[in-house]
Amino acid sequence: MSTLTAATLPEPPLVDLPLRQVLHHVRHYHTGLEVFRDQFGPVSRIRIAPRVLPPFAFVTSPQGMHDVLTASGEDVDKKTVFHKQTWLWGWNVFNMVHEDWVPRRRILQPVFTKKHVESFTGHMAKSADEVAAEWADAGRISLNSATRSLTLRVLGRSLFGLELQHDAPVLEQAVEDQLFYITKRGTAPVRAPVWLPTPQRARFRRNVAVVKEIAERGLRVAEAGGDAELVQKLRDARDPETGAQLSRQAIIDELNVFLLAGHDTTATTLAYTLWQLGRHHELQDQVAAEVADLDLSAVTDAVMKTLPTTMKVLHESLRLCPPAAAIGRSATRDIEVDGFRLAAGTQIFLGLYALHRDPAIWGADAAEFRPDRFDEPEGGHKNRWAFLPFGGGHRSCIGDHFAMIEAVIALAALVQRLRFTSVEEEFPLALPFTMTAGGPIPAHVERR
Repeated sequence: MSTLTAATLPEPPLVDLPLRQVLHHVRHYHTGLEVFRDQFGPVSRIRIAPRVLPPFAFVTSPQGMHDVLTASGEDVDKKTVFHKQTWLWGWNVFNMVHEDWVPRRRILQPVFTKKHVESFTGHMAKSADEVAAEWADAGRISLNSATRSLTLRVLGRSLFGLELQHDAPVLEQAVEDQLFYITKRGTAPVRAPVWLPTPQRARFRRNVAVVKEIAERGLRVAEAGGDAELVQKLRDARDPETGAQLSRQAIIDELNVFLLAGHDTTATTLAYTLWQLGRHHELQDQVAAEVADLDLSAVTDAVMKTLPTTMKVLHESLRLCPPAAAIGRSATRDIEVDGFRLAAGTQIFLGLYALHRDPAIWGADAAEFRPDRFDEPEGGHKNRWAFLPFGGGHRSCIGDHFAMIEAVIALAALVQRLRFTSVEEEFPLALPFTMTAGGPIPAHVERR
């Protein structure tokens, strides 16, 4: 990526499709960006109402991912139409612009070191054990709802010192409604001003209040000396350069987004993985054998490296069903992206779903679930910028290690004790904002 040579480069090709089709593909930006990639190349652009709206660019190549995600905060920022809709969540490490994000990330980064995250494994193991016992008695479950209940239990205990599984139905609906609202506004060609009161915005605020109440509850637990490990770590955190601490409101803002992100994304990864293993019993049995003697409360980064089949299965699930189908950025200066010039102000969509399923990178069977592809010496995973389940560059997901340890512990606990058989041949996908299941995912469950 270079700002010096960008002026001499061509602009990306325009998406030459009827406006209705363009808007449909933008709204369905997982499969839609595959269409743009196949018809117009790995970098393309659209102009809708150029006097009113900024240009939009779509990037699906590893080089393009590298160029955007490694760009400096002065060249590329998060000032996108999506992130401008998230201000009601509070200002946090997810949606802050660069100049505010830098000191916030400095404070938070030590809280999410591998050593700190691995101190939560006891909570994760206990929750997974309890859920495995409950599922064994159920006989048949819906994987998406059941895994959300599990991840909420983990987050409640490790983040807030709370038992949140009973909040699951209300919280699940509140989170989903918020995310759909953000996506609908972010992909609308024209939207009402943020200050204009509407029924939809009033509902959004009510749903934000549901999540915020849980964050405030957890903070009160920590303030009273209760077992809210992550909240306490946030209260104790200091900026290593300035010594500044997070205000009470800043802690609540961060807890809001941790709950939003951590509840839905890991649950979908687990649901998708169990659905695939329920269709591939031989592979399921291999994972079960590999984790049969695993001490769930002592899973670390080093331990995960001794579980090659388990990790390949999870990575393949993250490839086919990434938590974020796309990442948004905005060019604040003219920049070069994979040989093209993107003008300042361009809204950039990085299509991770399209990247992960590109046959040019992953082979003709790119859409198939085949974990052994991560063993191939020349496979797509060898390109650092072709597999980005948690993003990349300096604004990659701060909770990636937490998510992976949680997924390994949960998957291990479940397949140690249970055998899954998927009922449906398809896993419907939805895009409320992150990638989620588009409906119930039924599965039969029996004891091993």
